[in-house]
Amino acid sequence: MRLRSRLTALLTGAALALTGAGLVAAPTAHAAVQQVAAAWAPGTSYAAGTVVTYNGVSYVCLQSHTSQAGWEPPNVPALWRAGTGGGGDSAAPSAPGNLRSTGVTSSSVSLAWNAATDNVGVTGYQVYRGGTQVATVTGTTYTDTGRAAATSYTYTVRARDAAGNLSAPSNAVTATTATGGGPGPAPARMPGAPYLYMGWGSPPNPGTVMDTTGVRSFTMAFILSGGGCNPAWDGQRPLTGGTDQQAINTIKSKGGSVQVSFGGWSGNKLGPNCSSPQAFAGAVQRVIDAVGPAVVDFDIENTDEFANYTVQDRILNGLKIVKADNPNVKVVVTFGTTRTGPDEHGVRLINRSRELGVPIDNYTIMPFNFGGSNLYQDTVNASEGLKNALKNAFGWSDAQAYARMGISGMNGLSDQQELTTPGTWTQIRDWARDRGLTRLAYWAVNRDRPCPGGGVAAHCSGIAQSDWEFTRITAGF
Repeated sequence: MRLRSRLTALLTGAALALTGAGLVAAPTAHAAVQQVAAAWAPGTSYAAGTVVTYNGVSYVCLQSHTSQAGWEPPNVPALWRAGTGGGGDSAAPSAPGNLRSTGVTSSSVSLAWNAATDNVGVTGYQVYRGGTQVATVTGTTYTDTGRAAATSYTYTVRARDAAGNLSAPSNAVTATTATGGGPGPAPARMPGAPYLYMGWGSPPNPGTVMDTTGVRSFTMAFILSGGGCNPAWDGQRPLTGGTDQQAINTIKSKGGSVQVSFGGWSGNKLGPNCSSPQAFAGAVQRVIDAVGPAVVDFDIENTDEFANYTVQDRILNGLKIVKADNPNVKVVVTFGTTRTGPDEHGVRLINRSRELGVPIDNYTIMPFNFGGSNLYQDTVNASEGLKNALKNAFGWSDAQAYARMGISGMNGLSDQQELTTPGTWTQIRDWARDRGLTRLAYWAVNRDRPCPGGGVAAHCSGIAQSDWEFTRITAGF
């Protein structure tokens, strides 16, 4: 910065000295210009009104001088003005439209924009990062490499025509590179962890289920607001000293681990009630300190969190703090999906997590309630859609995306009477395991009991099955 300021002052002073010595008066018009402009060169004597080209841009000499190295036309506005040449074209192109980021890695940002128009023709585009020109390209895309990880950069683009006329800047776009070292090593597979809800559906003793099925982990549901930004089990039960803590103590005493799930479809949630990312992270920290989970799962659903982008951002920014303060605790986000992958809210959550640099370990979808008849194929299609959304956002390979994906299903009959049999759940588990997914869960252990023809119930699956059959399958993940 200091050297640049010094050079500018030197050149400006040289130009003023030339004028003050009476060598030339600054011209008031530039109608008489050379028809064929030569390329600018150092050590050359230029008269006022001379037209040269430099890097494909035409420049008009404002004051007579002898050029020197470092006095290239774009560096000395006191001596040169980008302007007309070769036919008198003075019309600037239109500004490039819809500048956007099309992908990032830990060291690059890819950009694209809509083409500009010009009365003669656009010959190129100048790309600016933070107001400094970093490239000139002929197409409508550019990848800015060599950037720092987890850093935000702001870009604009200007169009240029053959006469050197520049358009107004495009819209500005800000993009954040991924966290350092690319996607990092593939996360370790989490043990299969079906949801267990101690306030609903005749909750079983988790120790009995562990002894019967071999399952080693449960996703404990749900942490809600107990008033304001204060966490509580189901919004009612204390974090310690109640049935939830008893269940967790039992699981851990048998060598198991717990995932703690925040949110869900209904209830008074922390996301809308905590006033800031810091407050949200503080509420999560109180749960981590009380429970000691291996995983925290944020079940982001419904219009109060999933479709409310202010709350989405609050949660995501809060998770950055949570992960920084608890690097050994895995962070999972769980959300709904369509048959073909995340909807607009899910895609936005993925892209926003990338833009904000949130170190999420796993993106889990809930592939049910489609009203379909083939839950296995619907689950595979939705998961492939999630994979593609992650690849588009982060520039990951198939394997890297699969390693950050999870599936959370619904055993037996779903809310919309879709049927997942034990055989179907086995297919889903095997597909997920073969592709390298790292999380498998289902709703819920409370329902993992038979009641043929029982419909959708809290304490049973609505189908014929063995006790804890879905849990046993999940344990094989």
